[in-house]
Amino acid sequence: MKAVGYSVPGRIDRPDSLVDLDLPVPTAGPRDLLVQVKAISVNPVDTKVRANAKPDGEAWKVPGWDAAGIVAATGAEVTGFEPGDEVFYAGSLTRPGSYAEFHLVDERIVGRKPATLGWAQAAALPLTAITAWEALFDRLDVKGRAVPGAAPAILVVGGAGGVGSIAIQLARTLTDLTVIATASRPETAAWATDLGAHMIVNHAKPLAPQVAALGLGAPAFVFSTTNTIRHLADIVEMIAPQGRFALIDDPPSLDIMPFKRKSVSVHWEFMFTRSMFGTPDLAEQGRLLNEVSRLVDAGALRTTLAETLGPIDAATLKRAHALIESGRARGKIALEGF
Repeated sequence: MKAVGYSVPGRIDRPDSLVDLDLPVPTAGPRDLLVQVKAISVNPVDTKVRANAKPDGEAWKVPGWDAAGIVAATGAEVTGFEPGDEVFYAGSLTRPGSYAEFHLVDERIVGRKPATLGWAQAAALPLTAITAWEALFDRLDVKGRAVPGAAPAILVVGGAGGVGSIAIQLARTLTDLTVIATASRPETAAWATDLGAHMIVNHAKPLAPQVAALGLGAPAFVFSTTNTIRHLADIVEMIAPQGRFALIDDPPSLDIMPFKRKSVSVHWEFMFTRSMFGTPDLAEQGRLLNEVSRLVDAGALRTTLAETLGPIDAATLKRAHALIESGRARGKIALEGF
């Protein structure tokens, strides 16, 4: 089968940073689906793995997680899917990735592809939808315990990025919160507004005074998807006492002591936790993807696909990785077909 991978991690501008491969088709384990991949999307985690992770005892490492495709075969213990089913999912960090014509994935973290979306549109959703859903509803618990005296609002830092784009929609569709998003360029501000953000603030400037000037009061929730270390002091200042703060990026260090005086709880969201550790609630990811699929087909959510760059090959993936690493991507980048 065709695939794309690397043997030595490193910078994307190296000639061998990503190369076209011919690999054997894998065989499904008991709970596995063998998926014929039709489209993939590229996430920051793809670039981080390519830059840093060595192949695990193999000659090549195949990265990639977001995928949409058709079930080609099922393992002996699979009960929820059959060959021919159209699916979408975000995979597991502990297994070979989705930059391949055929890919193995545990059925419990797979959802049924939205019927109203094409392959690339569907592939743009799983990783960011799982991340945003878990951050909002499992970590921040935005629909659960209220924050006394706080403004019923959430600030999404990085509103035009992949995770921010779906977090805005989920918060608007499934909660009554006022959604404030950050964006620094006219086109990204327009994108976040079009997705449903009530208000926009500029993350190129100090955030706390901008949020205060909105006149809402201190927001109950802050969800930071990028550049957390740069905005941390502003987040400490603006968030309500007893508020809840979640982040997903990788600051080199994070001093959370300033949150103590406000009794703010700090939550890290990492969507691969369930699959990495085989948690008892692993199947929650499949269930939430099915709910996302239902909401998409009902017209309540839309894909955050911004651009389909071309086919799934090394040259196109190099372009996608470079665009992600530039920090100027809007929404999601997908590739379709081999």
